[in-house]
Amino acid sequence: MTTPAPDPYVPRVAHVWDARAETAGVRTVDLVVAGRDPLPAFAPGQFAMLYAFGVGEAAISFSGDPTGHTCITHTIRRAGAVSGALAALQPGDPVGLRGPFGRGWPMEQIAGRDFVVVAGGLGLAPLRPAILRALRPDAGADRIVLLYGARSPGLILYREELADWAEQGMEVRVTVDHADADWRGEVGLVTNLVARAAFDPRNTVAFVCGPEVMMRFSACTLLDAGVPAQRIWVSMERNMKCAIGHCGHCQFGADFVCKDGPVFRFDAVRTRLFRREI
Repeated sequence: MTTPAPDPYVPRVAHVWDARAETAGVRTVDLVVAGRDPLPAFAPGQFAMLYAFGVGEAAISFSGDPTGHTCITHTIRRAGAVSGALAALQPGDPVGLRGPFGRGWPMEQIAGRDFVVVAGGLGLAPLRPAILRALRPDAGADRIVLLYGARSPGLILYREELADWAEQGMEVRVTVDHADADWRGEVGLVTNLVARAAFDPRNTVAFVCGPEVMMRFSACTLLDAGVPAQRIWVSMERNMKCAIGHCGHCQFGADFVCKDGPVFRFDAVRTRLFRREI
């Protein structure tokens, strides 16, 4: 007798194992699943629907290690009632969990190539699982480059990890839009870092995540540098409700971000990215 597939609309109950502040308004929570249910296996770039009991549900990308994980990690920014309730969770609090959903980053493409990650603001969170996977010896990337832009030094995510990644041999370049008196790094748009990074554009795979305007210009800058359009990938964000392509809230042209994305090849969505209100 076969076991019926779980209802994708019914959340499992998870509990907060740990919660910590990243920056002002941004917190990372580690979840464990209640009872004997196994942790859901997820691919870098996928997301879960997290339900704050009594408030509502929101789509949140996985931001933890996709291999050998003992908990499920999400980095959440307070933006509304639901995300605010999720970001305020404390150890021991229950939370509903559905997923994983969506198509993630094509990690198989980085083997034998330079791997360039371009992140803007909170966009580093959905890229963190891809970076952690790429740093494993069996990932096979020739070179790993992270180009990261934040609005100000106080909004830089994962500061300690950025230093650790650099120590592991990854090229890490960080820029801010607005510096303070203590900042000694780059100032300016993240696109300015592309020309300064060491990678072979003809043999590069690039993952880009951040605000849409940042992704548009970052992808175009990579194209101008010689990276083929079919090897540039972007992660889209839309208002998701059902997460399985039934409700239509996240329709993006002919695609649904929840099931056809959130990760798309740039040349497949390039025209839509340059149109308003799609």
